[in-house]
Amino acid sequence: MVGASGRTGAALCRALLASGRPFRPVVRDLARWRAQGLPVAARPADLTDHAALVRALEGASTIVCCAHARHARALIAAAPPSARFVLLGSTRRFSRWPDEHGEGVRFGEESLLASGRRGVMLHPSMIYGAQGEDNVRRLAALLKRLPVAPLPDGGRALVQPIHQDDLTRCILAAIDQDWSGPEVLVVAGPEAVPYRHFLAAVARASGLRPPPILSVPGVLLRWMAPLSRLLPGLPLIREAELRRLSEDKAFDVGPMRERLGVVGATLEDGLARSFVAPLAPGRDPTQTDAVQAEPHHAHHQPHR
Repeated sequence: MVGASGRTGAALCRALLASGRPFRPVVRDLARWRAQGLPVAARPADLTDHAALVRALEGASTIVCCAHARHARALIAAAPPSARFVLLGSTRRFSRWPDEHGEGVRFGEESLLASGRRGVMLHPSMIYGAQGEDNVRRLAALLKRLPVAPLPDGGRALVQPIHQDDLTRCILAAIDQDWSGPEVLVVAGPEAVPYRHFLAAVARASGLRPPPILSVPGVLLRWMAPLSRLLPGLPLIREAELRRLSEDKAFDVGPMRERLGVVGATLEDGLARSFVAPLAPGRDPTQTDAVQAEPHHAHHQPHR
């Protein structure tokens, strides 16, 4: 389990531990892993250190990596010849606005497909609901301070976020699949919604009244983004985030349901879990039916 101390990696480790499945955490920072409080010893390895990575992966039959997908080639080169892979990418790789993150995911995907090795790269859409994640909480903090919500094109672009619990279930299902070769699969929420509807759902889940939407030209919002650094208490708004608000992020989840057997939580249910209470360390994150106190298939193209 490479990248075990990150948000998604730690959530997966808790699920593996809860189900009694043995795993070996591989992390760069042992102190950060110990802070997770999980009773499993980790092996240290930097993904840029081939020799250390070979030692950490020795004897592994299945290698799961929740670190950035750009490390896929190094991981494959260091892995035992018979090992299969479950790697985490991102639907950012489909963006028409290339950036370092998206290009790294594309590189990782190409590395897996070119290797011919058995396994899959899962491309999750925007992830929310993990311990410490800041997507919806940053948005809620922003909405609390703004009388109106300025959005490019009035927030009509589509988004399809996936709850961390559902992503964990997808990874667990992928571990159990008998992949015959390298494949790629998008995992996302059950349906795409306009960003303005997503924003309103976040406001309601956080106890706020949805603000009026102000349609603003995207170029003006991007010009104003650096000003968020100067306003106390206002979350930092990045220009790249605003640019991506103007493109649809809607995906076909039929392959996810067919191959992995996972149907994601509705946005309302997922947000209810995200805002009522954080994920309890002892709760099995694969159980998505208890709404209590709280990145395509090789033959399927996502809707752009």
